[in-house]
Amino acid sequence: MAFSLDVSKLGADIGAVVYGVRLGGDLHRDIVAAIRAALLEHKVIFFRDQHHLEDDEQIALARLFGVPTIAHPTVTSRGETVLPIDSRFDRANSWHSDVTFVDRVPKASLLRAVTLPAYGGSTVFANTEAAYDRLPPALKALAENLWATHTNVYDYAGGQAEHAVSDETRQYRAEFESSYYETEHPVVRVHPETGRRVLLLGHFVKRFVGLGSSESASLFTVLQNRITRLENTVRWNWQLGDIAVWDNRATQHYGVADYDDQFRFLSRVTLAGDVPVDVHGRPSRVVVGDASHYSDVVSPDVVATTPVLAA
Repeated sequence: MAFSLDVSKLGADIGAVVYGVRLGGDLHRDIVAAIRAALLEHKVIFFRDQHHLEDDEQIALARLFGVPTIAHPTVTSRGETVLPIDSRFDRANSWHSDVTFVDRVPKASLLRAVTLPAYGGSTVFANTEAAYDRLPPALKALAENLWATHTNVYDYAGGQAEHAVSDETRQYRAEFESSYYETEHPVVRVHPETGRRVLLLGHFVKRFVGLGSSESASLFTVLQNRITRLENTVRWNWQLGDIAVWDNRATQHYGVADYDDQFRFLSRVTLAGDVPVDVHGRPSRVVVGDASHYSDVVSPDVVATTPVLAA
């Protein structure tokens, strides 16, 4: 018999809180299946009061849902599988899907709150499927035939003057850009599990293929603003013990840097994904960089070999 989760929606199109589940690597297979279904439906799901989890157990949990990548394709100095989201080094403060500058876009991420500021530091998520669905027909037709170049070189300062960027951030930026990646992705990809069409954009986009820089900037603004319309979003105010799991293929997110100089630290485990395919069946194209060390290309129905307990 299928397991029924206690799920409370946070918005019409995105976000839900799951109650009554103690997360870990020993979850019953029916609970795992129910969580997978909830993730596909709600795009991002949240679990409160998971204070018992440490890095090893977070990795074991992640293996029930897919194959963990290494922590990051280029940022390798701060962890092998668990990537520290550390406010001393990185405050992205902009909309993105994770690691879209490689061809094998990650399937999902699991993020655990470790240290939080007294105020601020929430994360906002946007549903890129709903954004596509709400495009007028003319924009849909345009987007479905557009390709975008994604790279790991972008404006980390987020509008700050260079002198206001910390030495730690400069060091992180240098490591992030230490190996250059450039990939051409379709602006509209077909989700490999749901078959739905979603927009694939975010701050790693450098330009649109075949368009100049000014045209690309204008068109990017039009389409990206469609993704981040408030009705497509949900904002999560973190508490210690929280776990967020999001479908990286159908969402963007934005970590809000509104906590002054307070310390904020979260731990992220990322799951390997497949190569995006456009509405005509054409896969993404590598321009520069080999990401095979980051992860294998993993089909949607593959999970790691760690056994799921029957009871």
